[in-house]
Amino acid sequence: MGDDDLAAAGVAPAATTTLSSRPRMAVLGAGHTGPVIARVAMAAGYPVTIAASGDPANIALITDVLAPGAEARWAADAVADAGIVVLAVPLHRFRDLEPALLAGKIVVDTMNYWPPVDGVQEMFDDPRYGSSEIVQRRLAGSTVVKTLNHIGYHELEDDRRPAGAPDRRALGVAGDDAAAVRTVADLIERIGYDAVRLDGLRAGRLLQPGGPVFGASLGREEFTRALAVRTHHRDRGSS
Repeated sequence: MGDDDLAAAGVAPAATTTLSSRPRMAVLGAGHTGPVIARVAMAAGYPVTIAASGDPANIALITDVLAPGAEARWAADAVADAGIVVLAVPLHRFRDLEPALLAGKIVVDTMNYWPPVDGVQEMFDDPRYGSSEIVQRRLAGSTVVKTLNHIGYHELEDDRRPAGAPDRRALGVAGDDAAAVRTVADLIERIGYDAVRLDGLRAGRLLQPGGPVFGASLGREEFTRALAVRTHHRDRGSS
């Protein structure tokens, strides 16, 4: 599949990014997903802090056991010196998050709006927008990038493969800011996955529950082909 086909599918061609150092990552959420993301990021050389909604002493044991090497902090302290902030909180807790806390930060949205599982949530129940578009509207001072929402937390660690491995899995990265997408795509590559860059945050709808790649273990070509097929059908349906 060439670059023209990728563009038609709303997928940007892959790029190689070289960073002189890894940015510090703050993971907001110490449930199932947050500690796993912390572990794979630290294994890739990223310094990581973890925060929950309250006193870091409450998650110190969880952090020590499930993400040894990560530092438990108050949320404000974790975010303050972070280059990347990962939202790994339950979706219903997002409304409690103060947008000013994340102003000026690259925010990785790993959350999903999944009414059959979590029930209807008014903030996200607007079919005109993908869930990450709604997150971006609320976090107007931040730069939101959608990824890591379409792979199970229980798979994230086990499915990692080195670059070039024939069974290396692809993950999508969607955002409106090219520099932020490059930074997050580099993270995805470094933790052991092929990053497929989608054409804007709106295209991140393809990564949501019910989308063509949600929960699917696909290599780069298969992943890109699945996005292209869905985009083609959607465009034909709207013509």
